[in-house]
Amino acid sequence: MWDPEVYERYAAERGRPFHELVSRIGARSPEYVVDLGCGTGELTATLLARWPGAQVHGVDASPAMIGKAPAGLGFEVADVRDWRPSRPVDVIVSNALLQWLPERRDLLSRWRGWLADDGWLAFQMPGNFDAPSHAVVRELCRTTWRAELGDVPRGTTVGEPEEYVDLLAGLGLTVDAWETTYVHVLQGEDPVLNWVKGTALRPMLDRLPPERHAAFLADCARALREAYPPRPYGTPFPFRRIFAVAHS
Repeated sequence: MWDPEVYERYAAERGRPFHELVSRIGARSPEYVVDLGCGTGELTATLLARWPGAQVHGVDASPAMIGKAPAGLGFEVADVRDWRPSRPVDVIVSNALLQWLPERRDLLSRWRGWLADDGWLAFQMPGNFDAPSHAVVRELCRTTWRAELGDVPRGTTVGEPEEYVDLLAGLGLTVDAWETTYVHVLQGEDPVLNWVKGTALRPMLDRLPPERHAAFLADCARALREAYPPRPYGTPFPFRRIFAVAHS
């Protein structure tokens, strides 16, 4: 189960890639805008501010996330792998979703088919799965926590920007793809642990019984403090993301 309270702890840092992604979308007066994997919906609401004449619809598989969504917009609990729009879409946005879905290339091909003439498809996802924030947790699951977490799926690498240029250009789209490594300076005690508790650690925490959470998080905290030592000004946390904006 996704935890909106934990996820929103670093809302500003998580929101920045969304805003930079959307800023590259050239749609002027779209009628129908869809945010796939909308989370708690606060960022979805900014799409209506960008395009006030549009019908904006958010879709997310987590009832807890949708339960935090702002009123006045259309939100729906649904798995994006099953959801279908009722009509062609002028703008499809997907922010930090596709890294969870191994079938992402097939989904992008499907989403391309939903685009209206002069439509836009924009997505970003983390490209940091080899970073210490993930590697040390994988190592803990492989060793100390092998009996309970040794078989938790590790996910798949998301690929490089040029792979998405090749895919989307092959589908007849004009593509702008790039990557950015943000160096977030996080504050507080064990800030990297607090960051990943809302995302990368969710599959492990969902697998473990509640009485085992504290021990697992303590092991993660020790490993992450070593990988990301705090400085007097905070804890530097490099975070690579991959972006693509495609136009029909």
